[in-house]
Amino acid sequence: MRVYLVQHGLAKEASEEATRPLSEQGLHDVTRTAGFLGLFEKPQPVRIVHSGKLRARQSAEMFAAAWGNIMVEQAPDLLPADDPAEWAALLANMHEDILLVGHLPHLQRLAGVLLCNDPQREVVHFRNAGVVCLERREGDWSLLWQINPTLFYGEA
Repeated sequence: MRVYLVQHGLAKEASEEATRPLSEQGLHDVTRTAGFLGLFEKPQPVRIVHSGKLRARQSAEMFAAAWGNIMVEQAPDLLPADDPAEWAALLANMHEDILLVGHLPHLQRLAGVLLCNDPQREVVHFRNAGVVCLERREGDWSLLWQINPTLFYGEA
C-alpha cells in the first residue's frame, strides 16, 4: 500500500485574501507536480483527501484531474495542529493507495510517526506542492520517493 503525502501548493497571504487560495506560483507548482505524477506514477491512488482548507482542496482537485478525476473528499484530522496518530491508525487498516493533501506541521509529524514512530523527528523535508510517497510492506513503512517543484526548474 502507498500513501502520498502532499503539502498544498503555495497560498496567497491572509492579508491578500482571507481564504488563502493558491497563489499564481502555487497553481503553477501544483500543475507541474500533478502533471508529472499523472504521466509517470502508476498505479494511481484510489482516492484523494484534503483538510478542507481552500488551498488544500484546490491542490487535491488538481492532482485528481491530472490522474483522471480520482474521487476527492474532505477528511478530518488533516489540519496543521491535528494529531498525526489519528491518520497513522487509519492508514494501518487501509489497503488501497491514498493521497493526503494537508499542511505543516501535521504532514511532517505524520511522516515521523509512520517512518520511525517519532512525531518530533523530521525524517523528510516537505515543500509546497511536493509529494512524499511512503509504502507499507509487511506492516512497516518506508520512503519510496519524494519530488518537489524544484525538480522542474531548480532552486530559487
